[in-house]
Amino acid sequence: MADAIERSVSSAIATIGPGRYGVACSGGADSMALAEATIRVAGADHVVIVSIDHGLVAGSHAVCDGVAAWGRARGCAAVVRRVELARRASVEAAARDARYAALDQVAHELGLAAILVGHTARDQAETVLLRLLRGTGPAGLASIPGRRGRFVRPLLAIERGEVEAYVAAQGLPIWHDPMNDDLAIARVRARRVLLPLLRGENPQVDLALTRLAGSAAEWLEVIDAIAGPLARLPVDCAALAAQPPAIRKRVISLVLEASGLDCEAVHLETIDSLVIRPSRGEIAVDVPGGRVVRSYAQLRVERHDAAFALPEARVLVAPPGHLVRVWRPGDRMRPARLKGHSRKLSDLYGDAKIPRAARASARVVVRIADDVIVWAEHVGIAHGEHESVAAAPA
Repeated sequence: MADAIERSVSSAIATIGPGRYGVACSGGADSMALAEATIRVAGADHVVIVSIDHGLVAGSHAVCDGVAAWGRARGCAAVVRRVELARRASVEAAARDARYAALDQVAHELGLAAILVGHTARDQAETVLLRLLRGTGPAGLASIPGRRGRFVRPLLAIERGEVEAYVAAQGLPIWHDPMNDDLAIARVRARRVLLPLLRGENPQVDLALTRLAGSAAEWLEVIDAIAGPLARLPVDCAALAAQPPAIRKRVISLVLEASGLDCEAVHLETIDSLVIRPSRGEIAVDVPGGRVVRSYAQLRVERHDAAFALPEARVLVAPPGHLVRVWRPGDRMRPARLKGHSRKLSDLYGDAKIPRAARASARVVVRIADDVIVWAEHVGIAHGEHESVAAAPA
C-alpha cells in the first residue's frame, strides 16, 4: 500500500518539477496520507502543510492548528488560513471556492511549485455518480481532473482501502469531520447509501465510475480543441449546424459557462435543436438564471440580471501546444502587470471595466500540458510568458 501511494506522489512530483510543494491538509485520512507520502518522497524541507479552517464545525480551529503542529514536528513548514464563506445556496460550494482561493493565495505568497490535493478514487466515483443523477452530459462526466493549473491530485487512482491501510501502517493522527455523517449532504448520501446499494449489483462499480471519468476526460480534451474557438457570441447558427452534434453541444455548454449560466443535458438537447432549425423568427429556451435565444441566423444568451448580445470577435489561432477557448467562471491567471500575482479573470475584467457583454465572449489561450492560462483577451500576456504564446489573428 505504501509503495502505491508514494509511487503516485513521486510520479506527480516528477511532472511538476523541482520546488516546494504545498499539501492541502484537513486532518482527514486522505489528506494526511498525502502529506505523509509527500514528506517521504520530496523531503520535509520541500513540503508546506496548508490547512484551511472554514469554521463550519465546532473545534475546527484546534484541528487546523493540530495539523500544522504535526507538520512542523515532521520538519515541514506549515500555514493555517481561516476563511469566511460567501453567502450561497450551497455551503459546500461556498467552502470549496473559499478553500481554493486561500490555497492559491498561499501558493503565490510562498512561491510554491504546486498545491497537492488529496482527492482519491472514491471522491471521483462519488462525483461521477452525483453528476449522472443531476443529468450531466459527457463533459460533466470528466469530473475531477488530475491537474488543473497549480492544483495536482496524485491520489485520484488510489482506492480508499489503500489510504486506510497506509494511515494505519504509518500511525497517522486522523480527525473525523462530523459533516461526513450528515445525510442532508448529497455527497454523504452517495457515499453512505447509493454506492453501497450499487455495489450489490456490481462490486466494482467504483472502478467503473472512475474509468468512465477517465474516458470522458480524454474525450473532452479532443472536443475542446475543436469547440473552444467556435464558442463565441453571438453564435452563427449556420456555421455551428455544420458541426457534429458533440461539437455543437460542447460549444453551447462553453458559451453558457462563459455567460455565467448553468445547464443540464436536457437544456443542451433543446438548445441544439434551436441551432439546427431553419432560420425564421425568434424562439427562446429557458435555462437556470437566463435564457438562450435563436433570432434568425444567430444564437444569443440573456441573463435574468442583464440581457446582452455580443459582437463578432476576431478569429484567433493558438500556437503549438496551446488551445483557444472562451474563459470560464473560476478561471484564474497571473497577468504580467501584476508580476505573477494570481487573480480571477472575472475580477480582472471588473477592474478594467470591461463591459459584461464583451467579457462574456472573451477568449483565453491555455497551455495544454498544465491548463495554465498564458494570455487572455482584454488582459494580455501572463507573467513570465513570451509574447509569442499570445493567439494571433488568423
